[in-house]
Amino acid sequence: MSHTSIGLFCLGLTLVGYYTSKVLYRRQRKIWFAPIIIAPVIIVTVVINLNISVSDYFSYTHWLAALLAPATIAFAVPIYRERQLIKQYPLTLSLGVLTGLMLGVGSSWLLTLVTNMPTQLSHSLMVRTISTPFAMEATGAFGGIPELTAMLVLLTGIMGMLICEPLFKVARIRSSVAKGVALGASAHGAGAAKASEIGRQEGVIASLTMIFTGIAMVLSAPLFAVIIK
Repeated sequence: MSHTSIGLFCLGLTLVGYYTSKVLYRRQRKIWFAPIIIAPVIIVTVVINLNISVSDYFSYTHWLAALLAPATIAFAVPIYRERQLIKQYPLTLSLGVLTGLMLGVGSSWLLTLVTNMPTQLSHSLMVRTISTPFAMEATGAFGGIPELTAMLVLLTGIMGMLICEPLFKVARIRSSVAKGVALGASAHGAGAAKASEIGRQEGVIASLTMIFTGIAMVLSAPLFAVIIK
């Protein structure tokens, strides 16, 4: 196969894998069938078995990543739509964003101190708790690799989806606002999706927290980069 054919095949594989996983998840509402889990498994399995290189895979699929820019702008819509909710819980949202920001960067930094991971991996790890569009922008301040950061963001989101409900039970967290803030600040888009399954208010709060935490990270990343170096 030519370079162009491989690139187009990978683009088609990514789209088919994503939409197939969405159909499967609608039929089987189990966490293991979530698109964020199934789609990467399908794509990675096929790519590895066909010995397709990373550069060939991204030759055409990078256009999908380019769509993250307009997606970031679209975050203004829920902020405007839910402005009354923001006015209702300003302190809760502010503390959630601040706590999520500090714990996200702090826990990543501590992890790099206690493990002997490669420099590029440790730098890319710092912004793993925010949504992909914001993370790929903010990671440059730490010297991280955007593609590697995106993968770490994905893994963080999956972990958040898997452990959130058991943690809520253990910690006896019953407040819908607290659940939404926790998921939005720590597990970004995946957390917001999980919060929406728990309840409407949880989903809205998680989405707002995710957006504000991402914005705060992009703005404060240069300062964090100076402090932790």
